[in-house]
Amino acid sequence: MTPVAGRGLEQYRPRWHKRAVTGKDDAAPDAAEIERLARAAVARLPAEFAAHLDGVLFRVEERADRETLDALDIADPLDLSGLYYGRPLDEQSIWSSGELPPVITLYRAALIREWIETGVDLGALVTHVVVHEVGHHFGLSDEDMDAIESEDGPD
Repeated sequence: MTPVAGRGLEQYRPRWHKRAVTGKDDAAPDAAEIERLARAAVARLPAEFAAHLDGVLFRVEERADRETLDALDIADPLDLSGLYYGRPLDEQSIWSSGELPPVITLYRAALIREWIETGVDLGALVTHVVVHEVGHHFGLSDEDMDAIESEDGPD
């Protein structure tokens, strides 16, 4: 799917910020840049985790569609930066053959808004979202991942 050019993000274009990532003054990172950052994040995963990602599709879309947002009870499409869709590893069996492969989708507009509003490095932000969605592939809930992040955080 080809992403649609971002609309409404023009107000969030501090030129110095974009230059640091894209080398361009006038453009937010495009879908190809987000995909490059996601692939780099996956490449840094430990081998024992990465080995279980064969068959998982990664894609970048501009923003979540209304059907997806309604299913998740999310009003603002810029509040959803990533989504795992599929059967987690701990629920897969030989009987689940013929199903569509799991998909991790990153939503460009939401990532860019969060990047600009927080000032977090875009690569770190994309990595965080990728790792979070990979966690869902391994059967972890949002609460599980929040607990893990709390344990790793500063005391």
